[in-house]
Amino acid sequence: MLDLALHAQRGPVSLADISERQGISLSYLEQLFAKLRRGNLVSSVRGPGGGYQLSRDMNGIQVAQVIDAVNESVDATRCQGLGDCHAGDTCLTHHLWCDLSQQIHEFLSGISLADLVTRREVQEVAQRQDLRRCGQAAKQDKPVLEKIETSAVD
Repeated sequence: MLDLALHAQRGPVSLADISERQGISLSYLEQLFAKLRRGNLVSSVRGPGGGYQLSRDMNGIQVAQVIDAVNESVDATRCQGLGDCHAGDTCLTHHLWCDLSQQIHEFLSGISLADLVTRREVQEVAQRQDLRRCGQAAKQDKPVLEKIETSAVD
């Protein structure tokens, strides 16, 4: 989602481009983006130049919403919050870890994609990824010159 937000001004972003920049398998991204689409966080654009785009302004998309949409968890408990962490019963620190999980979710609810996009270090990483990708594309398009051996004739 952050990659999508960083490249939003260029129009729809293909999953293949995100896959290449972020080193995430295309099939996994397809699964994630299906969930993000169902969560109304992204919309798809078909046809040439198609891909995905944010369904609303990046100021209105919180990191916690992204995590929730893809059914990920910020749960810090060993029992996934079920309370059966100590031989089927609640352990001594269960409520502490539940509180931490809630704090993490609240923290991520206060951070929008726009907040992340404006961070200098995020911009630097994105620029490095884009330059690396351009360098790889240039290498692929560069013609291969074959070595020609000659010999002097007596």
